[in-house]
Amino acid sequence: MSAAPQAGLRLPFEQLSGAAVQGLRQAKEALAQSAVGLGLVELVYLRVSQINGCAFCLEMHSKALRARGESQERLDALAGWQVSPRFSPAERAALHWAEALTDIAASQASDEDFAALQAHFDAQAIADLTLAAATMNALNRVAIAMRL
Repeated sequence: MSAAPQAGLRLPFEQLSGAAVQGLRQAKEALAQSAVGLGLVELVYLRVSQINGCAFCLEMHSKALRARGESQERLDALAGWQVSPRFSPAERAALHWAEALTDIAASQASDEDFAALQAHFDAQAIADLTLAAATMNALNRVAIAMRL
């Protein structure tokens, strides 16, 4: 017999798949220590969540960024980072990569997109940014599917 879900939650996925959920949490904890900095990792999380439409994650990562001192103007401009002067070239490369990975069926993580990252980040940072986008995409899909 399965556990009863919370109000609005389709399944108590954290109870049913606790080890897998813990693994995703551990990935986020490891990425919080990334040399790229938690601020950029959180920006990637927020942008991926914007694309995927995960309301739960949008609120969580916006709040985390504001708590870290991120300006409301940059948060407001994030969806239009391509045309906003508020983002550095390195941030632009990271955000573009996160978008490419979020729509990987269309982008195929092109060599051009990867080369743009290499202009700003070392191999470790690229690996961390890739895992940040992948982890957030996984968490967004769980949250949306389970109606978190």
